[in-house]
Amino acid sequence: QVQLVESGGGSVQTGGSLTLSCAATGYTFSSWCMGWFRQAPGKEREGVAGIDKDGITSYTDSVKGRFTISKDNAKNTLYLQMDTLKPEDSAMYYCAAVPSGPFCPDAVVGPQGDSGMAYWGKGTLVIVSS
Repeated sequence: QVQLVESGGGSVQTGGSLTLSCAATGYTFSSWCMGWFRQAPGKEREGVAGIDKDGITSYTDSVKGRFTISKDNAKNTLYLQMDTLKPEDSAMYYCAAVPSGPFCPDAVVGPQGDSGMAYWGKGTLVIVSS
């Protein structure tokens, strides 16, 4: 069965960096659409970044230039490099996966992008203090 396990969250100060990882098992990682989502207390879940089977990426506006999504097909692992972190980046971060299609990666970070994802990890918490 498909399993996604996130790691790498933690507590950092404003301006710091973190790298999140998502280890995937149970499917052909290289051919699926992957995404990072986040949800802060009292807020809706939002798509942060998406990557398609060919490595094409898309980002929500608030993280462009600061976050980088990437994947290592040999390791079946998805990454999110987060630089210049801000307090408003504090949230639970989730990775998600779905068989790839033309919607990926732009729809991942679009309105209700989470509704198109099929599998989810349990999340890793990121706290950015000012």
